[in-house]
Amino acid sequence: MFQFPGKEIVVRHMYALLVAALFSSAAGAQAYQPDFAPATMKGPAKGPANEVMVLGSPHLSYFPKTFDPASLGLLEERLAAWKPDAISIEALSGMQCDHVRRYPGRYKDTIASYCWDPAPAQAATGLDVPAATAQAEALLAAWPAKPSAGQRRRLAALFLAGGERASAVVQWLRLPQAERRAGDGLDAALVELLDKLKDRRDESYLIAARLAARLGHEAVIAMDDHTADRMVADEKAWGAAIMKAWDNPAAKRRRQADEALQAKLGTREGVLDLYRAYNAPGQTRLAFDGDFGAALEEPSAQRFGRQYVGYWETRNLRMAANIRDAMSPRPGMRMLVVVGASHKGYLEAYLHQMHDVRVVDAGAVLR
Repeated sequence: MFQFPGKEIVVRHMYALLVAALFSSAAGAQAYQPDFAPATMKGPAKGPANEVMVLGSPHLSYFPKTFDPASLGLLEERLAAWKPDAISIEALSGMQCDHVRRYPGRYKDTIASYCWDPAPAQAATGLDVPAATAQAEALLAAWPAKPSAGQRRRLAALFLAGGERASAVVQWLRLPQAERRAGDGLDAALVELLDKLKDRRDESYLIAARLAARLGHEAVIAMDDHTADRMVADEKAWGAAIMKAWDNPAAKRRRQADEALQAKLGTREGVLDLYRAYNAPGQTRLAFDGDFGAALEEPSAQRFGRQYVGYWETRNLRMAANIRDAMSPRPGMRMLVVVGASHKGYLEAYLHQMHDVRVVDAGAVLR
């Protein structure tokens, strides 16, 4: 006679089925490959494509004090010859800084590190970030072919009040030397600030802003993103774990290569060679092996390394989204992105997925 199995047998059987299903699901997840590949579906069939060139750059703030910004001239010539229609920089926009200031509990360190306080410009213009941004956009929408010096000073003041310092420098550089003075919303303190910023040891100013002014652009686009930042509860343990992960042969090779390249900074040719090396094939893989890949395998119980990689990937995804968004109003444009070299490969990989984006080889432009 058939007997209904006991409760214990049923439970064991159900458990075995559940375990088998879980293992099957895990194996399937590892083997699964999405059948939709946006990068293989480029368009449009007719008309100019959007082109993006990502220039991986060292951070010029780390260069020795003996570095002469004039040695960037040959690099600038190569970039100018490519004729980008717009230039993006690794900086937080005034709007994002205005946003994160509303959440100091999470973004205290971000604000201190990446967000300039526009209070002096707001005092001079009487405008906060949203109001200054709106006025700057309205001014540019009706921008004449030959703006007056007063209009440029006004736009520079609005950019400063909106937290867009690099764009303010573009306007400052487009003014004749005699017109770089107070007025139209700029007071003496803001004039002094602009004079300092135009020579600041920073690729956003010495490369991007200068090139933008040379090409007749009115602004640069701040495309960095730090909304994935979080305050770390145990900073000491987090820092120790990441530093230990970074102590590896690939990271040492990268540092040694940097030191050799920086020895050439005294000439225009040496600087161009450095940028060629930073944008050569294999550089992002070296950065991954020494940095993010090493952090991914970091063994702490808290999985600090994986937290760090999650932040890094999210930041780069949002940067890529900001770059893509900046091209949407002007289909068929050329965008130059000036960014820290470790971001280059990630941005190229993410942007390559976009249907209406073609990634241009920076190495070919720098030859």
